Amino acid sequence: MPPLPSNRTTWYSLPNPLTGNSHSALLAAAPANGKCPAVALYAVVPLQHVESLVLDDLAAYAQDQGWVVPAGCAISDTGTLTQQPGSRSGWNRIRALANGDLIRGVVVPSFTHIAYRSADWNRERIWLLKKGLLVIATDPTDPRGAGPGKSETL
Repeated sequence: MPPLPSNRTTWYSLPNPLTGNSHSALLAAAPANGKCPAVALYAVVPLQHVESLVLDDLAAYAQDQGWVVPAGCAISDTGTLTQQPGSRSGWNRIRALANGDLIRGVVVPSFTHIAYRSADWNRERIWLLKKGLLVIATDPTDPRGAGPGKSETL
């Protein structure tokens, strides 16, 4: 029996305002050989040993969408959301994957997992746009998402 679709919502947070292209074009441009777009999973968790609770949910969401999460691309950092993105080893790994063109998108619980402060979010948003990455928040209504991601209207 195929898995039941999840009740999660999708919010394509970063359409490219410069070209007018939506990220659905990125997904439509999947290779013709049947391979699915590769995405990374990323979350900041408050305590060690609870990463799997969050990453498993993100993995289920990606699977529901037909995306592939390559080995080593389910990444978490431990700490608070207020940490600067550049100080997090996990986020730096996400950046390295994107710079190596190994992923086409990032799935996060809410946009504050990328950056909580508006200055940090603007810097990361610009980088994400330049890389052409699809960024999905599985729960854009998360109360912690009241920061930069939820207020962005691109």
